[in-house]
Amino acid sequence: MIHRKLLFLFLLLISVISDAQNTDLKTKIVKSNTVSKNVSTFIIDAPELQIKKKIWIYLPNNYDLSKTKYDVIYMHDAQNLFDATTSYGGEWNIDEKLDSLSAPIIVVGTEHGNDKRIDELTPFKNEKYGGGKADDYLNFVVKTLKPYIDKTYRTKPKSKNTIIMGSSLGGLTSYYAVLKFPTVFGKAAVFSPSFWINKEIYDATKKSSKIKAKIYFLCGDNESEDMVADLNKMELLLNSNRCYCLNLNRKKIVKGGQHNEKLWRDSFVDALLWLGY
Repeated sequence: MIHRKLLFLFLLLISVISDAQNTDLKTKIVKSNTVSKNVSTFIIDAPELQIKKKIWIYLPNNYDLSKTKYDVIYMHDAQNLFDATTSYGGEWNIDEKLDSLSAPIIVVGTEHGNDKRIDELTPFKNEKYGGGKADDYLNFVVKTLKPYIDKTYRTKPKSKNTIIMGSSLGGLTSYYAVLKFPTVFGKAAVFSPSFWINKEIYDATKKSSKIKAKIYFLCGDNESEDMVADLNKMELLLNSNRCYCLNLNRKKIVKGGQHNEKLWRDSFVDALLWLGY
């Protein structure tokens, strides 16, 4: 029988292989093959990473018929969010869920870098698995992608209207983002965060000034052996950094929940509602 930690790492490493387009036209919008007509994709230069990135974007129902400005969720691993044919282990059904809710929110998903995924989504280098280039990735999101989105679409650009969300390594990086860019990301959804691969994240939390972001934590009790303990440890550190009485973080542990898209898909709406939508 495969040891649970090895299985967890296996799922972490394989992720999905994308069929990213090759084009220099970052403004070329391409309709996706998803159920919702509200999803499209485009390519944008990512000078911070010295590559191009494929971006998936969801616009709310009747976006073209209104003049409303919208909050924005920035997400990682976009291959898994909207389309089952590009996902590993099933999609999150983000578009269908938001369509049914008529949620007034824009979602911007960045495709992961395939064999560069660990590099992009880990803040610190791991002695065994490498990585440690999340600063470059987040600099791309903050300095290149977000300004483009705010210029091109009707957004509310303030931190209180800007959410970052992800799972596994994406959960780790989403949490790190609120430490590194507290004036950019005012809310975060941190699903099954891979704190184990970067234990330095605890010291980074201890050294941070008052963490003001509203954070929704999620994990299952049937993931890796350390997942629940790691999440509890981070919750204690946050409660030391800021008074728990402020109700700025919520922790949800799903009985029987495993490290997979189903857990994250099933919890997306609850996280969205708790964050204020």
